[in-house]
Amino acid sequence: MMYLINVSRRSLLSIVITLLLASCYSVRFMTTEGVPEPDPNNDCECYYRNMKVHELDTTITIGAIEKDFTLLLKNCESGSMAIVEYRSTLGGVLLSGITLGKKRRVKIKYVCNKTSN
Repeated sequence: MMYLINVSRRSLLSIVITLLLASCYSVRFMTTEGVPEPDPNNDCECYYRNMKVHELDTTITIGAIEKDFTLLLKNCESGSMAIVEYRSTLGGVLLSGITLGKKRRVKIKYVCNKTSN
C-alpha cells in the first residue's frame, strides 16, 4: 500500500516538473537589415549587450469571440525593429488556463533599428 502512494507522488512530481519545463520558453525574431540601436551603458552579460532594450510586461484581455490581438509598440523613432523577443512563463500559462484564455501575460523585449542620419 505504501509503495502505491510513493509511486503516485513520484508520478505527480514528474508531471509537475514536465509542465514547469515545457511552459517556460522564449522566441526571438531578428531582422537581417538595419543596425540595432546602441546603448553604451548597457554592459550586461547577456544577448542584448550594448543595445538599447525596451521592455513591456503587461496583461492583455482577449474577448470570447476574438482569436487574436494586436499590440502596438510605438517607442521606435526609426519606425522599425531589429529584434523582438516574446517570453512565456509558467505564471502566464496558469493565468491563461484559469481565465480560459481571456487574460494573457505578455513579456516582450525589443530593440529598435538605429535611425539613419
